[in-house]
Amino acid sequence: MNKLIDQGVAKGLIAFDADQKNITYKTQNKRLRFSDPEEKVRANAYLSLVLEYGYTAEQIDIEVAVEHRVPNIYSDIVVYADKSLKKPLIVVECKREEASQGELDQGIEQGFGYANSMDADYVWMTSGIRNDYFRRDRVAPKERAANRLADLPRPGKGVSRAKYVKGGVGGFELKTVEENELTRIFKQAHDALWAGGKRNPAEAFDELDKLIFCKIWDERVKRKNGDPYDFQVFSDDKGDDLKTRIHSLYVKGREKDEEVFKEDIRLSNAELQTVVGYLAATNLNKTDLDSKGRAFETFMTGFFRGEFGQYFTPRKIVQFIVDALPITNENVVLDTSCGSGGFLLHALDKVRKQADRKAQEGYFDPSTPEGYKDHYDFWHDFAEHNLFGIEISEGIARTAKMNMIIHDDGHTNVIAFDGLEAIETMREKTKNSGFKNDAFDFIITNPPFGSKVKFAEKRYLENYALGKKGVDWIDAKLNNINLLRENTRDQQTTEVLFIEQCHRFLKDGGYLAMVIPDSILTNSSMQYVRDWIEEHWRIVAVVSLPQFAFAANGAGVKSSVLFLRKYDAATTAAIQAIKTKTQDNLFAKDALGAALEGLIEEKKAALKRGDAIIQKIENDLVAKLDALEAQGNLTAAVKRELNAEAKATITAHKETDAYKDWLQATGDDYNERIANLRETLEDDFLAKVKAELDDYPIFMAIAEDIGYDATGRPTATNELETVANELARFLAHIERGESRPFV
Repeated sequence: MNKLIDQGVAKGLIAFDADQKNITYKTQNKRLRFSDPEEKVRANAYLSLVLEYGYTAEQIDIEVAVEHRVPNIYSDIVVYADKSLKKPLIVVECKREEASQGELDQGIEQGFGYANSMDADYVWMTSGIRNDYFRRDRVAPKERAANRLADLPRPGKGVSRAKYVKGGVGGFELKTVEENELTRIFKQAHDALWAGGKRNPAEAFDELDKLIFCKIWDERVKRKNGDPYDFQVFSDDKGDDLKTRIHSLYVKGREKDEEVFKEDIRLSNAELQTVVGYLAATNLNKTDLDSKGRAFETFMTGFFRGEFGQYFTPRKIVQFIVDALPITNENVVLDTSCGSGGFLLHALDKVRKQADRKAQEGYFDPSTPEGYKDHYDFWHDFAEHNLFGIEISEGIARTAKMNMIIHDDGHTNVIAFDGLEAIETMREKTKNSGFKNDAFDFIITNPPFGSKVKFAEKRYLENYALGKKGVDWIDAKLNNINLLRENTRDQQTTEVLFIEQCHRFLKDGGYLAMVIPDSILTNSSMQYVRDWIEEHWRIVAVVSLPQFAFAANGAGVKSSVLFLRKYDAATTAAIQAIKTKTQDNLFAKDALGAALEGLIEEKKAALKRGDAIIQKIENDLVAKLDALEAQGNLTAAVKRELNAEAKATITAHKETDAYKDWLQATGDDYNERIANLRETLEDDFLAKVKAELDDYPIFMAIAEDIGYDATGRPTATNELETVANELARFLAHIERGESRPFV
């Protein structure tokens, strides 16, 4: 139910059955099915005519038979000039809230058809979400655009120039709406621009973004009570009047941030009338922030997933990460792959709630001008100066900016750029001085998984330590290879490179919270990445997510959230020095490394000697040569002949199954002994390094129920909420310098 319905029941205009399946219009004595979606729209339209416009229930009829129509057709609502119900004044055609643009256009024509038959003066087509008002022109009955009105006439009055005015004086004030209604508004406005293929869906989204931008700017314009808002259709609009007003708002907005939109609005007058009609009634600035944000995010995520194959981090995971971290209004926060801005917005919401708590604790009183400014500055300064985002797609980056604007700013530090480019290049090309090394307190991000950065395409790969070919330290010692050799890989995955890039962005002691594929944590081929992490980060926490965590968003990779804290350069150097010293000691004389080298040489010698048969052939050859030499009968020709015979015999033997079985068995035996010794050497290395390094606890958790299932539907339990609370406590201990949290 809603406010109008509640008022209608209280005033005796309507009544419901006990199960609310049927509605009765008391004055008209008509009982209809309220379960019908169009009936809900009709009930609200009827009550609006009585309670908001001032028409009496006695001059309104429901389900009115339209004359001159065979078979009988019924108009949803007819408002008459008086209680005699003789002179039709307004014909109302109702459509369901989810009606497509085609259905709404058809509804307008239906309304005109009925109005022409009844000789009514006005037509109102409504879906609850969309409202179109027209004067019926008896001279030109097919004219629509020129006869569009801002609103319906009030009883005994003419048509207003504007429906929506500041303070509602002589009209209506803008209204706040619920999340579901706002989501439908965004979707239907987009579909109207898309027009079933008339325009590319991405272009339609871009144009809608521009108009939302204009709407927000219009609401922020200072105006007196009774002054009309510019973002609406006026009854006296002629030619390009609406387009001129919208363009003026757009220009004003771009003056503050020319990077949000670089191109002009590219819509016709008719398209502007349609989309403005969807958005005009809603106060986007005053609609509840959570509802507004979720509506935009719901519409936007579904759109981008469908159009570009993008997937965005589910809200529950974003909320968990932000809740766990000790972010305050004084911190500088970055998302290196910000997408639509979800992490940044949750960080902003966290600081906004901190401002609310400060107010409750008496630090400032928002009810006073000074206290309101203190409260506003607390979170808005954070939004404007401390929130940064990077998104490689210009279209999605622009959407992130719009998302931030809808949430009351913070958009100026969102840039469209490759987040793996050199930071200096990023700063120079975007002219944003905030992007620099060692500058951020927190990075919260979900980088794209599995994308390959190829050296042939992105030369910056050579500037990453993790872009170099990894060498196992034992192999490096055995083969005398420098672990820091400069051989760049042909390619590297983006998630690995982002771990290093985030290290560059963070201050010493800064935190990284990143969604990563589990392959980084478990695959043996990723050991060099784990070694690099160990040297450059304090591993704070690993929270395992279920396999389906991203399934509803188009990805099925098993993943976890990795929390890291950046070491200073001295700590990293000390860890590396400990590892190097330990490796050297393990390969010193009489150490395990020397034993491994000896075993490898022994294998080479054994395989070179061959099996017993080959050794007998070679021994027999030596004996024969020695005997001939003692007899004085060994000539060069004889020696060559005997060597050739022995070699041929050995070659023939190597083709036998017996030799191949020996070769396999001998190789396997040595390989197993070498592998065991390598494993012992690795274990010894790890034990010795562990004994040398500072020991610290790591927070580990496995979350199986995360508030939604594989289809994205909500579930009753969200274990991430509990994990976030415990991890926040763990981090608080770390921040206080306690070596054993929870002990």
